[in-house]
Amino acid sequence: MSNSLRDQLLGLGFQDAPKPAPRPKQEHRRPQAGQGGKPAHAGRPAHAGKPAHAGKPPQRPHKPPHPKAARREDIDLAKAYAIRAQKEKDERIEAERLKQEEARLRREAKARLEAFVKDKALNAAEAEHVRHFEYGGKIKRVHVTAEQLKALNAGELGVVQVNGRYLLVDAATLAEAEAIFAPAVALKVDPDAPAEDDPYSDPQYQVPDDLVW
Repeated sequence: MSNSLRDQLLGLGFQDAPKPAPRPKQEHRRPQAGQGGKPAHAGRPAHAGKPAHAGKPPQRPHKPPHPKAARREDIDLAKAYAIRAQKEKDERIEAERLKQEEARLRREAKARLEAFVKDKALNAAEAEHVRHFEYGGKIKRVHVTAEQLKALNAGELGVVQVNGRYLLVDAATLAEAEAIFAPAVALKVDPDAPAEDDPYSDPQYQVPDDLVW
């Protein structure tokens, strides 16, 4: 461009294009020499020390149980609960069956005893003495004559409970009644037993008739 044209453009307000700034010169540094003129890091691996996990086996990430295995455990547990519940149910049924069977046997034994002692009771309407005895954890009594009282204390007679009544029977009948239904035997005197075992056997032992037991 000639000076005249450049002067004309400058006069019109145009300016020269800015010149690019010069690039800085790069300095070339020489590596620091170690022993033997080699760099300090020459001959050494990039990582001088051992890694932190050196010598330890890699840890495997924890895996959740397989869905099939978890389902199998749930089934086994449910089966165990079901077996235990069935066993407890069977035990309750068996206990109830035994209870009902025992009650049936008691009813039948009582019925046989009642039929056996029929017309064998020796209770006298004119009995003037009261013989007390313990039965079922309570003090009971039976009316006897003087002769019956002596025979009762000698073990020649006994008392059987039938339907809430206390029947005076002879020793043979008492033994049969005991074989049929032992809990019905209310009084069986052993004449050789110590007196303290049956304090009511003493004829002099008096208990008021109007005493409420």
